[in-house]
Amino acid sequence: MSTITYVQAVSDALREEMKRDEKVFLLGEDMGVYGGCFGVTRGFLEEFGEDRIMDTPISEGGFTGIAVGAAMAGYRPVVEYMFSDFVTVAMDLICNQAAKQRFMLGGQVKMPLVIRTPEGSGTGAAAQHSQSLEAWFCHVPGLKVVCPATPYDVKGLLKAAIREDNPIVFYEHKLLYGTKGEVPDEEYVLPIGKADVKREGKDITIISYSMTVLKALKAAEMLEKDGIDAEVLDLRTVSPLDVEAIVASAKKTGRVLVTHEGVQKFGVGAEVSSIINDSEAFFYLDRPVRRFGGADDIPIPYSPQLEALVVPQAETIYEKAKELLK
Repeated sequence: MSTITYVQAVSDALREEMKRDEKVFLLGEDMGVYGGCFGVTRGFLEEFGEDRIMDTPISEGGFTGIAVGAAMAGYRPVVEYMFSDFVTVAMDLICNQAAKQRFMLGGQVKMPLVIRTPEGSGTGAAAQHSQSLEAWFCHVPGLKVVCPATPYDVKGLLKAAIREDNPIVFYEHKLLYGTKGEVPDEEYVLPIGKADVKREGKDITIISYSMTVLKALKAAEMLEKDGIDAEVLDLRTVSPLDVEAIVASAKKTGRVLVTHEGVQKFGVGAEVSSIINDSEAFFYLDRPVRRFGGADDIPIPYSPQLEALVVPQAETIYEKAKELLK
């Protein structure tokens, strides 16, 4: 095992898959000469050449269209958007083309397309560069949506995503890039659609994904000082959801808090709550499932103080959990 950063784990996954399969290529803005907005592809241009590391114009709709066509032709493109907010420029290509082609063409083509993009608040990047929009894509049949929280998870899941024959929207929270964790030295691939218990507990389940998992783990440490044993379930993939793991943890503890940075209204937390309420876990609940997401009607503010107020933090997750345990 080696201890590496999240950004290094992403870079290693891309490099290993490019070496393994010559059909894999990368395209996006400033990926080549600059090495990517967050340094993920630094050195890739020199290693793989401009035929496989493609710097594109500032046109997400244009280069996403190229990637869709390339995937249909048998290549495995990995697209990078500098910020997740820019998916809005390519929504037709993602939701009406990439997501639907296998179905509309009767399975005659595959769509091995990965769209990588950094999301989330916490960097003072304001309203147009700080959103968490993963719930949008969970509404689209044909798309899978992955949101890893650790270096181990991001490497194993990105390798799996690149090998998938279906389109995947792959979110990497900006604040995670500098975090560190243990990653096996040997090759490994993680299954898409499987959650992971990051912390075992018996009194309450905190369900989350992406950066909020780290905040949930910190909240669990705070709860432990109060004599409360919290379980933290990391969804890792938000579409498809791991129903079995969600139900099992809810049955185990009887109290569930679902928390995420994306806007609470119509969010992933609502779907997780519905899954629990529609399952046998409902009869094990001591309290109704509680959702705790980002503020419903406020764009992400520029001010660091206000920015921190509109998304869950470790302290506020702790407070919500305490309320649920009263």
